Amino acid sequence: MDKPSKKQFRCAIYTRKSTEHNLDLEFNSLDAQREACEAYIKSQAHEGWRLIPDQYNDGAFSGASLDRPALQELLTEVRAGKIDIIVVYKVDRLTRSLADFAKLVELFDQHSVSFVSVTQSFNTTSSMGRLTLNVLLSFAQFEREVIGERVRDKIAASKAKGIWVGGSVPLGYASVNKKLIIVPEEAETVRLIFRRYLELGSIRDLVEELDRKGIRTRRQTLSTGKIRGGIRFGVGGVFQLLRNRFYIGEVAYHGAIYPGEQESILDRTLFDAVQSKLTAGAATRQMKLRASPSILAGRIFDDHGNRMTPTHTNKRGARYRYYISHSALQGLGSGKSKIRINAADVETAILVALRKHLAEHNQEPPPVTDREMIAMHVERIVVKSQQVEINLTDRHFLSIERLPNQATTAKGIIRAPESQPMSDHSRDLLLTAIAKARCWVDDIVEGRAASFSEIAEREGKVERHIRLLAPLAFASPTIIFNIADGILRPITVTRLAKSINYSWTIKNLLSN
Repeated sequence: MDKPSKKQFRCAIYTRKSTEHNLDLEFNSLDAQREACEAYIKSQAHEGWRLIPDQYNDGAFSGASLDRPALQELLTEVRAGKIDIIVVYKVDRLTRSLADFAKLVELFDQHSVSFVSVTQSFNTTSSMGRLTLNVLLSFAQFEREVIGERVRDKIAASKAKGIWVGGSVPLGYASVNKKLIIVPEEAETVRLIFRRYLELGSIRDLVEELDRKGIRTRRQTLSTGKIRGGIRFGVGGVFQLLRNRFYIGEVAYHGAIYPGEQESILDRTLFDAVQSKLTAGAATRQMKLRASPSILAGRIFDDHGNRMTPTHTNKRGARYRYYISHSALQGLGSGKSKIRINAADVETAILVALRKHLAEHNQEPPPVTDREMIAMHVERIVVKSQQVEINLTDRHFLSIERLPNQATTAKGIIRAPESQPMSDHSRDLLLTAIAKARCWVDDIVEGRAASFSEIAEREGKVERHIRLLAPLAFASPTIIFNIADGILRPITVTRLAKSINYSWTIKNLLSN
């Protein structure tokens, strides 16, 4: 009689290394781990163990998280039932978190997958094996936390001595042998930004001027070959630059200021003058915010995490208030993140929902103003295409369906009714886009640029964006006058560009 064949177990090897150090060697830590695991699997061949050809290697990934590409691929194969045994060199190669390990063991049990460590003998199918693993992982997690504390202490000690400890290099400096030296061209750009802010007094105006002059962020080529930077400055980036004490030879860390070892780019007089203006501007904005009727300011965001800013339009003596995505104000982001919503409607709906919630929880609303009630009970408001979500300070969550009296929603954009006038911001965006398009076309006609591709590289945009907006250069005077007067109905820059028919007529545009 034939002997019954032994069951085959499909084995997968998982390897991990926390840092990039020595990963470029011909034989590195990942190779050593895999070689040991392969030898162990061969030793169990008599039990039916067979190595699958796929490799699951995570180089330069921490064990503190499960968000690792090779591990996620391995777990996908586990869920598909393609693996019977997972082999690792040590338990902490798989994870250093007890909570994550509990999730993995639960997943392995659901799909009848065993887990083996080459250097630590145990079996996850028994309660004693799980206890052994939990004890080992407790020490692994303890080790990770101790290493983290040690690194943080080292960084704090280095900062106190004014030593640059790595990270993003500020504009104006370059890292040479782990020391920062001044790059003269970039340093002059930094000085220009500080001087022009003092003269203009507005970060937004400064950003627009830098854009017009073609001044871009530092362009860097990463080790992966990708290009980072080389784009126009944003309001947030310029604000952080203006606040950076690194430029006067200091290092800030957790609220403390230390003298740095780097050479300063700015003199203290200029830096202090800029800080005073920034502080005064912040105080002015806070006063305006408290005086503003927009009671949700600072707490309302769109579904992409962009802050929504109060704005308004005037028509026939009446003021219409809105909240608009900050990305729309800056002309950034995709169309899905550019939400504008009627302020009075959303404020009323939220106040009604809040009062109802307080009544249901036997909390009588105190005799305070609507603004004070929002400040006391509302932590964050998220406006989505179909609903408004409200996170309260008492950890409760409220949801309001799409608000009434709003126009149709398309691709996540809450559009204003057709009867509403064009906002000042929309008018400025359209006129700026037309002016840029005319400059681009003039550059090509007069030979200052050879192609749209060259212009796109100069502007930090993709070529498709330049080609899409180029027709705005041929907008008729009638269209431009109607935009300037604010009598053209609300329309986006993209739609206006697509509506240009080169015949200098506004008839088709108004009929669309």
